[in-house]
Amino acid sequence: MPEDSKNDSHPKRIREHRRPGLGGPKAGALAPAKPGLKSRQAAAKILAAVVDRKTPLDGMLDPERGNPVYRELNDADRALVRAILNSALRHLPRIRAAIDSLLQTPLPEGARALEHVLTVAAAQILYLDVPDHSAVDLAVEQAQSDPRNRRFANLVNAVLRRLSREKEAILERLQQVPAMPGWFFDRLVTCYGRDQAERISDAQLVPAAIDVTVKSDAASWADRLNGTVLPTGSVRLQDFDGSIPSLPGFSEGGWWVQDAAASIPARLFGDISARKVVDLCAAPGGKTAQLVLAGAKVIALDQSSSRLRRLKANLERLGLESATKEADMADFRPEELFDAALLDAPCSSTGTTRRHPDVLWTKGPDDVEKLAGLQERLLRHALTLVKPGGLLVFSNCSLDPREGEEVVARVVADGGCERVPIDAAAWPGLEQAITALGEFRTTPAMLSLGPPFASGLDGFYAAVLRRADA
Repeated sequence: MPEDSKNDSHPKRIREHRRPGLGGPKAGALAPAKPGLKSRQAAAKILAAVVDRKTPLDGMLDPERGNPVYRELNDADRALVRAILNSALRHLPRIRAAIDSLLQTPLPEGARALEHVLTVAAAQILYLDVPDHSAVDLAVEQAQSDPRNRRFANLVNAVLRRLSREKEAILERLQQVPAMPGWFFDRLVTCYGRDQAERISDAQLVPAAIDVTVKSDAASWADRLNGTVLPTGSVRLQDFDGSIPSLPGFSEGGWWVQDAAASIPARLFGDISARKVVDLCAAPGGKTAQLVLAGAKVIALDQSSSRLRRLKANLERLGLESATKEADMADFRPEELFDAALLDAPCSSTGTTRRHPDVLWTKGPDDVEKLAGLQERLLRHALTLVKPGGLLVFSNCSLDPREGEEVVARVVADGGCERVPIDAAAWPGLEQAITALGEFRTTPAMLSLGPPFASGLDGFYAAVLRRADA
């Protein structure tokens, strides 16, 4: 992992206050901050925003509109901040357990800023390729520079030095600590059983691989991209240096990035060539592109004009065309009903923690309940948009059955539609993802691959419904 400054290799360097006339700053001027300090301060501040104020991480790390302390950093510093935050959020329960085990007494009430300083440093010591002495030294400096934490500087030094010395033993003990917030891990145990919950928890510690959906000839693209073809037809890439746009076929529109699980729903319609299909909540357009490639006459609907612009740009790069409509789908009432509809509904996104580790810290049980209610309302309305006998695929990237199986069960029980069971034999390699009712349920612990390809895929739910004949 790149460090934020070459000077980071000199942890003993301290700020100097030079006397006037010796070539330094004038009397009373502040010396420059120690190299590496600003990036750690930025990481702690953004971590506090995620954990304490439930602020999504992606927006704060936007290079143009993100958090000001992040935008002020250079590219190398930003990369380090992202690495610290991803590791800290991914391992947060274990980091907290490690710190607590080294404290003689708990941290004072309200010492959240101090806890974030320790967390940022511990994430580097335990999980990143950053010199331990640098992480410790800068955490002490960070504490000393903050009036709220100055009196705890010696404690920061003692705790982190001990963490560094006992790292291996502590990491071994931490294996017994679920790497998820208690509310969500308990929910997984209830839904999947403890063994599967632990497998899912462990799987989300591994960053997601890059999967791409290709326009045609997956085997050939796997060859060109040094990848492998997955059971979904996606191509999974190995780790590589460089940017996505630099890869073969990107500028020519031969493929687009899309997690393997996210590519499943659009494949569940069967033959939809020449059928009129609406993609509800369509942006950023990966599923729209799949439907267009399948030969459907697609209308992509989204309530956000900026997201629709992004969808159009993505389709343009791919050389694909789709009609678009800006509208809130809950209010959408077309003049003519569709042959089929795809509703990838808004959800808690708890199946995407491999790539978005902040999700479990910005959402809670109340959010899941609220979103499940929204999904049910949207699903019931979506069914009114298709012709009698028409198909609707309902999906989302939540791991909680309250946002998937339970929503569909209530709607089906009320009549007006029926499940169309998915045939497990049609999905070799993913048979375990097909439920007894013929629905799709993937988890990050599925799709085990051997090196050099990363295992896992997003947690996803999908069901196929047929509207009852009139």
